[in-house]
Amino acid sequence: MMAYIKAISYYLPDGVVTNEDLVAQFPEWSVEKVAKKVGVNLRHVAADNETAGDMAENAARRLFSEYNIDPKSIDFILLCTQSPDYHLPSTACILQDKLGIPTSSGAFDYNLGCSGCIYGMALAKGLITARIAQNVLLLTAETYNKYLHPSDKSNRSIFGDGAAACLISNDGIAEIGNFSLGTDGSGAEKLIIKTCGARQKQPTGISTVDAEGHICFDDYLYMDGGGIFNFTLEAVPAMMKDILKRNDVKIDEVDYFVFHQANKFMLDTIRKACVLPKEKFYINLEETGNTVSSTIMIGLKQCIDASTIHKGMNVMISGFGVGLSWGGTVLKF
Repeated sequence: MMAYIKAISYYLPDGVVTNEDLVAQFPEWSVEKVAKKVGVNLRHVAADNETAGDMAENAARRLFSEYNIDPKSIDFILLCTQSPDYHLPSTACILQDKLGIPTSSGAFDYNLGCSGCIYGMALAKGLITARIAQNVLLLTAETYNKYLHPSDKSNRSIFGDGAAACLISNDGIAEIGNFSLGTDGSGAEKLIIKTCGARQKQPTGISTVDAEGHICFDDYLYMDGGGIFNFTLEAVPAMMKDILKRNDVKIDEVDYFVFHQANKFMLDTIRKACVLPKEKFYINLEETGNTVSSTIMIGLKQCIDASTIHKGMNVMISGFGVGLSWGGTVLKF
C-alpha cells in the first residue's frame, strides 16, 4: 500500500517583527544587511500566551475547513515540536480532544527540529503501509522565539514561529517515495538549550563566548552557525544522492526542490554546491523566516497554490539541522 499527501495548510501567528524593528534594537545593523544575508524581511512571533499546541490547532482547523475534512475521519495524530505545551502529557493527546478526533485514534508528540517534517512523513507512511492507520494528521509547530535571548540578534533575525498541518492517506495529490534518513548525535551541542530538561532542571544563568564571538546562554537556544553550516554542506549532497538512489530517479528527472528554509545564504550555497538550477529551487523566507519543522510544508503549500508544483512533477524535499539529523524523499505529484 502506498501513502499520499492529501492536503496541506499552515498557520502563522499575528505578531510580527520586521527588520526595521530589529535595526531599532541593534543600530549597528542595517535593514539591507539583514535582508540580503538572511533573506527575511519579517518573521511572525507567537504571543506570550500562544503555544505550539495553539498554533497546531489553528493549522489543523484551517486544513479541515479548506479541504472539507471531517475530523472524525482522522485515526492518528503526529505532532512534531520542541516546544510542547507540557512535559507531559503529549500535546497531541490534548489536540485529539480539542479537534474532535475520535478516541480510537493514536496520538503522540515527537521531538525534532528542522528535519521533523520529513521524519513525520516517514512515520505516517509506515503507519499507513502497515495498515495501522488510514488517515494520519501530521502537525508541525514551533515557538523558537520563546527560547531566544533578547540580545541574540543573529537568531532573532532568522527564526519565525509557525505551524503546518498535513493529511497523509492511502490516496491523494502526491505519492510519498522512499526515505533517506540520518543522525549524528556527536553534533548535538551545535544547536541546543542546555537547561530546563532532566539533565539540568534549573536555569544556571551561565553564559560563555564561542569561537565566533557569539554569547552562548545556557538557558536560551544556542546555535553554532559555522558548525551547522559545515554540517549541512557535508550532509545534504550525500543525502541527495541517496534519495535519488532509493527512489530510482535521476537528478534531471526531479522537477523541483523544496528544502528546509534555513536562511537564504545557506540555501544559495547548497544550491550551488549541488549544481541545481535556480528556477527549480525554492527559496522564500521573506515573510515567514525559518519556522523550523514547518518550512517544508509551508513551501509545498505555497508552491501548490501558485501552480509552481503541479500534477506530473517529481519534487525532492529534504530537511536538516538540530540533532544533528537529516532526511528527504521524492514526492510524485
